[in-house]
Amino acid sequence: MKYVKATAVLPEQLIMEIQKYIQGESIYIPKQEEAREKWGAKTGVRIYLKHRNEQICALFQSGKQISDLADEFCLAPETIKKIVYKKKR
Repeated sequence: MKYVKATAVLPEQLIMEIQKYIQGESIYIPKQEEAREKWGAKTGVRIYLKHRNEQICALFQSGKQISDLADEFCLAPETIKKIVYKKKR
């Protein structure tokens, strides 16, 4: 997160109004809801995990044991169970 000097982007009237509530402090202004990106959208991690979990489910459906999947994917057996027994949304 980068900081932007208020006087560079906000009208003087708005700065004076904000100063009634806070002065000389940092303030965080969140993005609007529609401008937010979901977790992992920028890095591709969300897609990677989706494909990995689909692969785990497919292998489980074909008869592979949970302990074998845990070893193969370097995950705890409980994590594998959460993935394969998760209800479809």
